[in-house]
Amino acid sequence: MRQPSLLIGSASVTGASWLTCAALLGAVAFAQQYPPQPTQQYPAYGQTAPPYYGAAPSFSPRELDDLVARVALYSDPLLAEVLTASTFPDQIQQAAWWSHQHRYLYGDGLARAIAMDRLPYDPSVLGLIPFPMVLDMLAMDTGWTQQLGAAVLADRSDVMDAVQRMRQRAWDDGYLRDSPEQRVIARGPGWIEIVPASPGYYYVPTYNPAVVFYRPARGVSIGLGISFGPRIYIGANFASYGWAGPSLDWRAHTVIIDRRPWTRTWANRGQYQHYQSPRPSGPAVERHEKEIHQRERHDDRHDRGRDHDR
Repeated sequence: MRQPSLLIGSASVTGASWLTCAALLGAVAFAQQYPPQPTQQYPAYGQTAPPYYGAAPSFSPRELDDLVARVALYSDPLLAEVLTASTFPDQIQQAAWWSHQHRYLYGDGLARAIAMDRLPYDPSVLGLIPFPMVLDMLAMDTGWTQQLGAAVLADRSDVMDAVQRMRQRAWDDGYLRDSPEQRVIARGPGWIEIVPASPGYYYVPTYNPAVVFYRPARGVSIGLGISFGPRIYIGANFASYGWAGPSLDWRAHTVIIDRRPWTRTWANRGQYQHYQSPRPSGPAVERHEKEIHQRERHDDRHDRGRDHDR
């Protein structure tokens, strides 16, 4: 059988070299998507880009609404990871590179590869590697990521209020509702929770902010506003990467990571390390860990290899 050939310049490549060339071309394309960013330089998002150093920046409610619009409809645990990871913008692109190089891994295999390579990134950044679509969004729009992170550090309460304003709009206009992928719990004005329909299984919603946050025109089907990507399973092996009980306490305006408040702010951003504190323990924590392991074993028996994107 004649082997396929690929002509690059004046050289013809055949056989196993085909795969090598394809990989090189993929790396070149990825490099074009993620150009190196100058250190301590923060690209503008919109009209202005407040500096990520010196005095804490301030944002108007309208600016915050625009900043959170593209992630406001993520489930609470995933949103908690995005908000914390955005405060490490210098690590996002490096993590995206690693994720691209290991795109064939998923689930426990991916967690083991992260541990074996000892990636030097914050656990909140590592926690997004199973979500390549989200990580790519953060890596490809560094100006937006840096401003979102600056807003989270400067005034987390205002950021969470902006998320609730956007969710309320999508709820009022009928776009945000229960689905097979996630549950929407409207506890009252300014308090809308979004949680996975099945614990441990996540879907990244895809939507156009210019559509779902505005009243639909007459005759337009709201069922077309939000779609979901492939199912992603997060098991116990990702607990050390921010997935041990991430959530959002809307009443207290607090991000919960590893079952305790994440208290990184503009003032302590140079020293704070959430994971250096002792891990919580006790009967409740042990029970939660047991439930995670039981779900993981059930998934291994009945759902191995299905509905993943890696």
